Amino acid sequence: MSSNPDVSVVMSVYNGASHLAGTLDSILSQEGVALEFIVVDDGSTDDTVKILDDYAQRDVRVRVIHQMNTGLTRALIRGCAAARGEFIARQDADDISLPGRLALQLDVLRNNLNVVMTSCGTRFIGPGNEWLYEVRQAGDELHRGLQSIDRVRGPSSHTSTMFRRQAFEQVGGYRAQFKVAQDLDLWMRLSEVGICWATPEVLCERRLSRRSISATRKAEQLCATRLLVRCAAARRSGQDDSQLVTRFTRRERWRKMFYWSPQRLQEARFYYFIGSLLRQHQPERAKLYFWRAVSAWLAYPKAWWRFLETSKSEL
Repeated sequence: MSSNPDVSVVMSVYNGASHLAGTLDSILSQEGVALEFIVVDDGSTDDTVKILDDYAQRDVRVRVIHQMNTGLTRALIRGCAAARGEFIARQDADDISLPGRLALQLDVLRNNLNVVMTSCGTRFIGPGNEWLYEVRQAGDELHRGLQSIDRVRGPSSHTSTMFRRQAFEQVGGYRAQFKVAQDLDLWMRLSEVGICWATPEVLCERRLSRRSISATRKAEQLCATRLLVRCAAARRSGQDDSQLVTRFTRRERWRKMFYWSPQRLQEARFYYFIGSLLRQHQPERAKLYFWRAVSAWLAYPKAWWRFLETSKSEL
């Protein structure tokens, strides 16, 4: 690629071969945007490496970085450091960017110089491609949610965002101390140097899976979010938040030792959550997920109750 692109799309992937081609195609088929697609292979052991290398060989816009596994945050730091575009767009490996996403977001940032980050709406899809729900925001609703201390609310999804590279670098980018909630940490700091603006169009699809961070590390996310609120309050009163972050990092090492949750229980909770979302409009599918929940963790009374409830409704 001879000249710098307008947008650098940055993605990290670890063993994501099953849905990777669809994700890559959804970005490479975007129209009206000069882009580069930086994909950090975070130590994958499945067919991810082959798929990425094949795409890079066929399309010069694809730039692949292979590395040992470091986790999502450090992979994103490396990917964003390689970005050459004026703007950076995020993409997660299981998600899809719908047609027109990048062009719309590029237009928002180019025509509103005070906007440092923009987000579109996201449609959430279940493991079996079931429609679950949609999250939309409009205008400065996103900015107000990120500025709030009482009820902080971020973008509809990590994939839904595009931001100015200059602003990203100004606030220090992703912080390696945050293994989870690294995105919310960044968005809150970006909201302190400019406007974060949402467009209501649903231009992303996010697939929920039992491997996702939100499914397997929910407790960590909640702890991190509470810290982020304290950090924001400190910064906005003119204080440095580095000591808060350092203490949090130390506590996390101990917390993991004493608050470990079995993987099967995490899976059961995830399947129960999906079943609860489907219970009203797709009861047959809900029953399947409630059964998966009790199969993963037999001592799960809520899942048993919902499974029996949906079974009775068929009689």
